[in-house]
Amino acid sequence: MPATAQPHQPRRGRRTSRLLVAAATVVTAGALAAAALPGSASADGNDRGHGGKGHGHGHGPGRYQDVQLLSFNDLHGNLEPPTGSSGRVTEVQPDGTTKTIDAGGVEYLATHLREAREGNRYSITAAGGDMVGASPLLSGLFHDEPTIEALNKLDLDVTSVGNHEFDEGAGELARLQNGGCHPTEGCYTDKEFKGADFPYLAANVLDEKTGKPLLKPYWVWKQRGVKVGFIGVTLEGTPDIVSAEGVKGLTFKDEVETINKYAKELQRQGVKSIVALVHEGGFPASSSYNYDCDSPGAGDGISGPIVDIAKNVTPQVDALVTGHTHNAYVCTVPDPAGNPRMVTSASSFGRLYTDTTLTYDRATGDIARTSVKSANHVVTRDVPKAPDMTRLIGRWNTLAAPIGNRPIGYVSADIDRTGTESPLGDLIADAQFAYGKEQDPETDLALMNPGGIRAPITYAASGAEGDGVVTYAEGFTVQPFANTVNLKDYTGAQLIQVLKEQVSGPNEAAPKILQISSGLTYTLDLTKSGADRVVADSIRLNGAPIDPAATYRVASNSFLAGGGDGFTTLGEGTNELVGADDLTAFEQYLTANSSAADPIAPPAADRITVVQ
Repeated sequence: MPATAQPHQPRRGRRTSRLLVAAATVVTAGALAAAALPGSASADGNDRGHGGKGHGHGHGPGRYQDVQLLSFNDLHGNLEPPTGSSGRVTEVQPDGTTKTIDAGGVEYLATHLREAREGNRYSITAAGGDMVGASPLLSGLFHDEPTIEALNKLDLDVTSVGNHEFDEGAGELARLQNGGCHPTEGCYTDKEFKGADFPYLAANVLDEKTGKPLLKPYWVWKQRGVKVGFIGVTLEGTPDIVSAEGVKGLTFKDEVETINKYAKELQRQGVKSIVALVHEGGFPASSSYNYDCDSPGAGDGISGPIVDIAKNVTPQVDALVTGHTHNAYVCTVPDPAGNPRMVTSASSFGRLYTDTTLTYDRATGDIARTSVKSANHVVTRDVPKAPDMTRLIGRWNTLAAPIGNRPIGYVSADIDRTGTESPLGDLIADAQFAYGKEQDPETDLALMNPGGIRAPITYAASGAEGDGVVTYAEGFTVQPFANTVNLKDYTGAQLIQVLKEQVSGPNEAAPKILQISSGLTYTLDLTKSGADRVVADSIRLNGAPIDPAATYRVASNSFLAGGGDGFTTLGEGTNELVGADDLTAFEQYLTANSSAADPIAPPAADRITVVQ
């Protein structure tokens, strides 16, 4: 069982209140068993228009019509090319070796999508949630208005909500959909923000007072007699990974029950071709984007929540576009009738997009499921940049630069966030421990959730600051949530229980291994199961065993201190002291402990002994 760092952690608020083609594409293919269709299945055409894309016949449409579905997920406001490991994908080579490819950036994503649409007038672009939230400074500083603007230019047709769309609450989500200037920040430019041109779908998110969906539950795409319905849901567990304020007044319902309910409603309206946009995902057996997760059989190479969802969603749904786990896969998971059905995810940060062919039968109004084909494509950076995206990025960068370009520290090499224990995780935990000691000298240790670490720190310069310089913008990208650093008291028994909660209860299937400050050590035995994977008698603080009856002062961010990410025991601490936000603590630590002449080296990441 891999102890993978989970990529999703919410914020309590924004710190902005105080701050102002084809040839280059590498693909993995997943296809259902091929079925012979009449020759009219692929009609010819060579022009396209948004909202009216599709193949056309000089002699009228044939019975079968190929519909192109382009999709991506978990963009998280990454308009500029993401850096370090966040800006690369791994590809398996024919000889079994792997290589990495630089990928991502909306200037390149726009070019790839536009080239993919050429000659396909029946083309839809959809997304699987988390378009915004946990965003780099370029977007996050402006409450993600730049990302919505970019998505409009990308001709996105529809998206589901994700958990991060609720980071700032339902009111802010409504503003992103409908437009208007920010209620406290006002307008950032001389033009009022107009909102999203595409619908956000939230079928399983209900207003507690009315019992009705917060936003539209579904949307139907229509073109020349072809109708495809889209149902959008986010994971039912969204309240567990978003701050209480962000989901206040909302109820999140079961994904399968909701999709099945609205699939019936669409069928009653005569819409028989249906795609579910599900912000929940799975874990393929390989991190390579072109791994065959249908080997040896359909869906055998993928696990996680999306598998159960896919196996129980009504066969009336023809395909599932998913997300949340930031993984890449194109799988055929059997539906309740035992028939393979396409389930896709395009990694994260705009590094991939999925191209799926849905063959529409005009006689039945349904998708010929056995002919569905899908492939993930890399958003390579060897294509021309889309000029409109370059202008968009430049315009917002001009506003952000005075804040983002300020140096806050120096590093001697890349500091990565990958692994059960990561060098960057250790560095952030040490920064919060140091901050805690300043607030209360009795502070004993700090704990950091891996999902709150959104990007690595790279040695290479991101702009004109020079190699090794960490800018405020880079720090913001690492920790964009504006959680506060809080201190709480726990007994030794509670502290041991917290460590066990990393690998038990809601975290048993996908462990969330906390990053720990210097002085805390223990053994994690992954050959065991559940809570036993944390070897209790190995836990030491500065070399001494944890005393179950003693009191320990622990620093953590406000999300963890509130019991987030399944760490209910952290919510039970006492004598709480609320400090400044986590980026302030990180900035202070980097500034105090590094200089151009004496940069910080990557921590050894040797505090947790992992047995596999």
